[in-house]
Amino acid sequence: MKILQLNVWDGKVSGALLNFIEQNDFDLICLQEAVWSPKNDILEVFSASVEQIKTASRLNYESRATNYTIQAFDSEIHQGNVILSRTKIVDEKIIAAYGEEKTVSSSQELLDHCFKAQLVKLENGLNVVNYHGYWVPSPVGDETTVAAMQKVAQMIKNTDGPLVMCGDLNVIHESPAMRQLDFLKDLTHEYHINNTLSGLKFDSNIACDHILVNDQIKVLDFKVLDVIISDHKPLIAEIDLQ
Repeated sequence: MKILQLNVWDGKVSGALLNFIEQNDFDLICLQEAVWSPKNDILEVFSASVEQIKTASRLNYESRATNYTIQAFDSEIHQGNVILSRTKIVDEKIIAAYGEEKTVSSSQELLDHCFKAQLVKLENGLNVVNYHGYWVPSPVGDETTVAAMQKVAQMIKNTDGPLVMCGDLNVIHESPAMRQLDFLKDLTHEYHINNTLSGLKFDSNIACDHILVNDQIKVLDFKVLDVIISDHKPLIAEIDLQ
């Protein structure tokens, strides 16, 4: 299986993003900061919508988790996490690791929105976790970061079968929050990745995006690409189920 992990930055780099998705053949895609709306024809003037990404990916199955909603264009725009899969999704669980889903009207409210984690099970037995980590300016996080990650770890720790976790976790591997996930192998750390930001928004070297796997996953390849399709770089893992 070929997996893509990407924070899509509200689909702002729409043309390059959609071309990248279309030109690759992913079996599983985990997205954060994805956007969708009942009025996608207006939204898509400014951003790549989830519907456009799904069409480009040629993946049929999906799970969405809204972190916040903005009232705009006499409609609403949802922003959140999305899992797209070639294999049928047979079970789904979504939790709020921090905060509550809300409709926001100011930039200050955006800083305090909900951060959700998804756990889906595919028909082939693979468990997939997608989480957009709680954000603070420091890449090592704080006490709230740790508490939020503890909730995610509790949700997945006793999951049976092969498991892969993807996300812009908003912390580096050395963060205390990442110790909650030490029962998984962090490929970003194992492959010595020191930066997952593209430079479009943050001019710093921080490896805050991660793909993690349990011991029932065989990793065939892992890489981070230097392509400009978001303010984050895409992470790509190729795996087999043990």
